[in-house]
Amino acid sequence: QVQLVESGGGLVQPGGSLRLSCAGVGNIFSINAMGWYRQAPGKQRELVAAITSGGSTNYADSVKGRFTISRDNAKNTVYLQMNSLKPEDTAVYYCNADLVLYGGRKREYWGQGTQVTVSS
Repeated sequence: QVQLVESGGGLVQPGGSLRLSCAGVGNIFSINAMGWYRQAPGKQRELVAAITSGGSTNYADSVKGRFTISRDNAKNTVYLQMNSLKPEDTAVYYCNADLVLYGGRKREYWGQGTQVTVSS
């Protein structure tokens, strides 16, 4: 069973920090691009940050300078360090990854989502 397992969400005050993790588990040969998306109530899912297998990154304008995406290829894990959090960052955060499975099959996977709430 191949899946992406997320952790690290929660409730934090404005200005605080959280670190999200997403680990790929199962019969995974390698992982290409990985990323984090978020969806707030009543809004469309949007890209927050992405990272290639080589470490190149891109960010949504709304999080530049506050969020940092990184990955540990040996652990099949991607992280999102979120600093200076704002109430408008409140959303369900989803991990996304392009996986290459043993046998050569390629497929996009999504994590189950983790709630991030920024409120005083």
